[in-house]
Amino acid sequence: MSKIRSKNTRPEMILRKALFARGFRYRVNDRRLPGTPDIVLPKYRTVIFVHGCFWHGHDGCKHASTPKTNTGFWVEKIDTNKKRDKLHTEQLIVQGWNVLTVWECDIRHHFKQDFPKLIDAVEAGILRGKSGKISLKIYEERENKVVLVAEDIVEYGQTPSVSKTENH
Repeated sequence: MSKIRSKNTRPEMILRKALFARGFRYRVNDRRLPGTPDIVLPKYRTVIFVHGCFWHGHDGCKHASTPKTNTGFWVEKIDTNKKRDKLHTEQLIVQGWNVLTVWECDIRHHFKQDFPKLIDAVEAGILRGKSGKISLKIYEERENKVVLVAEDIVEYGQTPSVSKTENH
C-alpha cells in the first residue's frame, strides 16, 4: 500500500489540467482545510475531492469491489474512509465551502467518451458555489501575443475588493 499515491493521481491531474485550461486557478492539497482537499478554489469558496472508487467505497461502481482475501480488514477500512469523508464534507460546509466530489470512474468513463460534459458539470458546480457576480479572468490574445491575466489573491473568507481606479 505504500506505493499507492494520495496526491497527484492520474484522475486528479486530468481534472486539474482541464480546469486550468478553462481559466480556473486553484491550490492543491491545502492542509489548512479539513480532509486536505485535492483542489481548492478560494475565489469560488469551492473544494473538489477526486475520490478513488475502491478506496472511498463508490456505491454501485465495478471498481469498488471488496477483495476476496482479508475481507474484514478491507470492509472496515473502506467504511472508516467513508465516515471520514462525510465528516470532512460536513466540516467544510459549516465553514462555508462548496464541496464537490468527482469519482475516478467518472473521469475514466468521460475521458474516453465525452469529457467536456464532465468538465461542464464541474464548472457549473464551482460557479453555483460563488455568490454574487461571476467573472472569470482568462488568457487573452492580442496581436499574436499571449497576455497572462492573474487573479487577485484572496484570503479565505474574504472577497476581492475592486478599486474605482481600475480600468477593465
